[in-house]
Amino acid sequence: MHSVLETALPVGTQPDPYAVSAEFYDVLQADEDDRRVRHLYGPAVGRARVGVLDIGAGTGRVTLLGLASTGVGVHAVEPARAMRTPLMSRLATLPAPQRARVSVHPGTLGAAGLRGVADVAVCHNTLACLAPGDRRALWPAVSAALVPGGTLLMQLPPARVPLRESVRELPARRMGEYEYGGRMVTSPDADRIRTRFDYWVRGRRATTRHHTETFWMWPATRTDLLADLRSHGFDASPARHDPAVLAVVRRSGR
Repeated sequence: MHSVLETALPVGTQPDPYAVSAEFYDVLQADEDDRRVRHLYGPAVGRARVGVLDIGAGTGRVTLLGLASTGVGVHAVEPARAMRTPLMSRLATLPAPQRARVSVHPGTLGAAGLRGVADVAVCHNTLACLAPGDRRALWPAVSAALVPGGTLLMQLPPARVPLRESVRELPARRMGEYEYGGRMVTSPDADRIRTRFDYWVRGRRATTRHHTETFWMWPATRTDLLADLRSHGFDASPARHDPAVLAVVRRSGR
């Protein structure tokens, strides 16, 4: 993941990706994201018979879907400590039989070294945040983690760099005495997309806090991704045609 906290840090300190956004993500975006996850991946995840792999698990929407809709093992891969912390807390509240089926891997998928653990893999809201080199390194790791005939579903990144800046307001949410809100600002930055999240917290009389975190995204077309995936043993799924999702199937013999 690639992010920058636009606040002062001690010299030599490396910012933890999502250190700002983790506090606000579930409050401002989780409801919408939960609906999107169920719509995009629910039927495929529910058909898993070997295991479910959640690549870039975040706070756990796909992971929880896998635990709720199947009886198989679920592997959640989340490198960012800030996002992994609420994920772990959420999983800790589940009944013991569900906890026994979920494993959280704290690094990259390649570092996890998973082999043949799943027949359904989901990469949601993650692929755009991978630089081209990191993206290419992901494919052999996914191929190893999936059984032959397993399916990988990916939310597609933007196909191109935008021509100009755009702003999307996030719906505000009230919790007790405070209202939480924010906006997402995307803008072109050479061959990548600069995505800035501005968050605010308002008390009864004034704004009490304001935070900003910036991420970079790299565009890629469906055609280019599919060509790259074919060279790593994947073919397009004949059963899935969705403008938001690329579904591929791992060939046998790899």
